[in-house]
Amino acid sequence: MPNDKFAPVITTKADQLNVQVYPNRSALGSAAGLEAAAYMRALLDTKPGIRMIFAAAPSQNEFLETLIEASGDLDWSRVTVFHMDEYIGLPQDAPQLFSRYVSERLFDRVKPGTIHLIDSGAEPEAECTRYSRLLAEAPIDIVCLGIGENGHLAFNDPPVADFNDAALVKSVELDQVCRQQQVNDGCFATLAEVPTHAVTLTIPALMSGARLFCMVPGVRKREAVRHTVDLEQPVSVSCPSTILRQHPACTLYTDVDAYGETR
Repeated sequence: MPNDKFAPVITTKADQLNVQVYPNRSALGSAAGLEAAAYMRALLDTKPGIRMIFAAAPSQNEFLETLIEASGDLDWSRVTVFHMDEYIGLPQDAPQLFSRYVSERLFDRVKPGTIHLIDSGAEPEAECTRYSRLLAEAPIDIVCLGIGENGHLAFNDPPVADFNDAALVKSVELDQVCRQQQVNDGCFATLAEVPTHAVTLTIPALMSGARLFCMVPGVRKREAVRHTVDLEQPVSVSCPSTILRQHPACTLYTDVDAYGETR
């Protein structure tokens, strides 16, 4: 159950999307982490194992810390984990690798039973095929994601997003707004250092999760959040995150900085 200490200041809906607005990113992350841990606990009470997908971004930091603390009594050996995107071409020891982020921030600490990482050094199309097969082995129970400054989900930027994509995983070219976000987040010093291509789970792969937890803090996300929840804006690949309004069990955890004081 949600902790009253982290109650939202605004609760609303955008079509089917549940929206919870918190006073700051710390409260946002704490509330989302507590609710995700509770949901995992309920699933593991009734299922032999669960399958989860995680985002790798600074926006997830507070959420992951709370999830670790709140899930201390869970049997993570019954959890199979994936992550949702990875740069192509970075050295295997690069600190910016998303596989490194999720490993250091979460997987190394909770020890899931099965860990599937995207190999940034593999031939991209072969890696897409390999990872797609792993994803397709069984349904995905939980997806923990964010929204990019351009409305992207994973690395599905507006130019490459496809709500009806036949693939589960594909290689993509990153648009400049997305690449600049990596600089804004402090992951790279300059735009020139940011890779131009990546492997990403597609929109249908992410939307296949039975339950979605979406954590989006910060003023730089305000335009994306506005488009996501504004019912006057169409559900369109021009802002890929609008598709979340059609998921039957997705909660957007955001803060006043991202949502705005009033709407």
